[in-house]
Amino acid sequence: MKAVMIVYNQALTEKVEYMLDHLGVRGYSLWENVQGRGTNTGVPHLGTHVWPEINKSVIAVVDDEKVASILDTVKKIDGINEEVGIRAFVWDVLATV
Repeated sequence: MKAVMIVYNQALTEKVEYMLDHLGVRGYSLWENVQGRGTNTGVPHLGTHVWPEINKSVIAVVDDEKVASILDTVKKIDGINEEVGIRAFVWDVLATV
């Protein structure tokens, strides 16, 4: 199993929710009002007067077979509007309770 964390501009909320439903990712945890800045070209998303945009983050533990589809879809979403911003990160899950 893998943990997939997706951090995205809140403007992409509907697309991310649709992706999770479409790919059969039922269980996840969501954080709202996530602040940050992209590594290379991203502007700060701090929810302030100067940097008003804000991010969300979702993490889901999925079977290994779903990871490629999730990453492919995230890449497609990012390609449509790179300025908005979405990234995905994957970790191994060694055990769950």
